Amino acid sequence: MTSGRSTERRGWERDELLLALRVYFQNPFGRLHATNPEIVQLAEEIGRTPSAVAMKASNFASLDPDLMARGIKGLRGASQADRALWAQAHDDLEWFAIESELARIRVSGEDQTQTAIVAPSGETQVEVTINARRVQTFFRSSVLAAYENSCAVTGLTSAALLNAGHIIPWSVDEGRRADPSNGIALNALHDRAFDRGLITFDSSFRMVVSSKLREGPISNFHRVMLFDFEGEPLRIPDQHPPDPQALEYHRESVFQG
Repeated sequence: MTSGRSTERRGWERDELLLALRVYFQNPFGRLHATNPEIVQLAEEIGRTPSAVAMKASNFASLDPDLMARGIKGLRGASQADRALWAQAHDDLEWFAIESELARIRVSGEDQTQTAIVAPSGETQVEVTINARRVQTFFRSSVLAAYENSCAVTGLTSAALLNAGHIIPWSVDEGRRADPSNGIALNALHDRAFDRGLITFDSSFRMVVSSKLREGPISNFHRVMLFDFEGEPLRIPDQHPPDPQALEYHRESVFQG
């Protein structure tokens, strides 16, 4: 849907900032450019040029300490509103996941039935389910984007076989359900093994295999897909690298050594 709004210079509205930050979360830094189809579509919907949207997303990149630590700099010129939203989003990523999706719905003109966020005391089960789905969708998109849609262990790039798994389980820490630094992109087999505590990653981000997987007959597939990767380093992305403290929790509380 085309907004019909002028592309002349004007201030950024709240929904526009939410969506520009969402673009930043859900695209690798190298794809924050004016020819990215997602950026082109958003630009059309909010009545701005693709270059303006790409620049705003790059302004947010300049606020990312993970990129700074790797010597990657976004565009300078982040506004006070940019900085305030960045801080608010990182203080409550679950709120941001839900609110940015509602902004997308408002801007695109989709049916807004069941979209209002209400106080927890008034939430219906339907609203709880819808918001949980929004959070999970945001988390998955952000994690897979950080790892450039490839498995952090094997390099597999088939989207149908990739999962975005939580390091600290969803049920343990509600505050980190939407946090992409609490996630790793893994192929379905390694994701299941990680979730079940049958593999983990040491303090140097090398894969460790549980002794439980050495029990009983060991097939060639078993050997190739698990033992052959033992000791291999996890590929660390520039954006949203896995939190070492979360991995420490996984080693101590989930992994079955």
